Amino acid sequence: MPADGSTIKSRIRNLLRSQSIKNKKKSKENLSRKVTLEKVLGVTASGNSGLACDPKSGLIAYPAGCVVVLLDPRNNRQNHIINTSRKAITALAFSPDGRFLVTGESGHMPAVRLWDVAERRHVAELQEHKYGVSCVAFSPNSKYIVSVGNQHDMMVNVWAWKMDVVVAANKVSSKVTAVSFSEDRSYFVTVGNRHVKFWYLDHCRASKVSAPVPLLGRVGLLGELRNNFFCDVACGRGSKCDSTFCITSSGLLCELNQSRTLDKWVDLQTSMARSISLSEDVLFCGCADGAVRVFSPDLRFVGTLPRPHALGVAISRCGRV
Repeated sequence: MPADGSTIKSRIRNLLRSQSIKNKKKSKENLSRKVTLEKVLGVTASGNSGLACDPKSGLIAYPAGCVVVLLDPRNNRQNHIINTSRKAITALAFSPDGRFLVTGESGHMPAVRLWDVAERRHVAELQEHKYGVSCVAFSPNSKYIVSVGNQHDMMVNVWAWKMDVVVAANKVSSKVTAVSFSEDRSYFVTVGNRHVKFWYLDHCRASKVSAPVPLLGRVGLLGELRNNFFCDVACGRGSKCDSTFCITSSGLLCELNQSRTLDKWVDLQTSMARSISLSEDVLFCGCADGAVRVFSPDLRFVGTLPRPHALGVAISRCGRV
């Protein structure tokens, strides 16, 4: 009889527990319908790869934990993409036409995810990294996505995302901080700690096999600058399409020619440099204390952009000096 009593008690307990679980699920569903994310304060980007701008729309994307903030600077309005895996976003990049956004994650077995920007919905994902993604980039024709793992992962993958297949892969031995595609899509360049490397895609595009082929890589010939930390890179455009420009954290702007050899370099006259961006006519270098140095493609100094005003300053109320 005692055994029967304990069985009845356990059944009642399980029944009550299951009912409470159902009630919790219902309350969560009701809460998700009522609560929406309106605004995010702060940013968790740890480097250049955590900030992207769509040149067509001017939309700015940056991570805040597991959320991608899409900021329209013209009206200071935010939209959000929430990563369903709840893993922190570490890298992101827009496609050249601005339709898609690719993101990389942190943590164990991170995914490289593709998102539709207008609809803010998940389109595709690649799960070939093991320990975190440090950089992502689209090819100029949006056919390929390159993802570079962090220093613990050490993998470079070239993903043909429309076919959902990795066409080429290889290991990288250094910490990588940035990646840039050439204008003709034949190669891309990675930079990092004592690292500038050119990766070639010609044999990948010719290959019809389903398994990834080894990605062909060639190091840049850096001469006396080989021991620097290279923090950003941009492949040339227009008349300078055969050149590759990169900057060091110590404040050097370098140009490598089509033979991957250091051709020339200039001192940015700053204590630290962080980023580089270019067009066919001009190069912009982000430096310490908010300074932006401007150079022509042949590395002639053009000028320094005016620094932004301090936060909280009302420009309209400032008197003339």
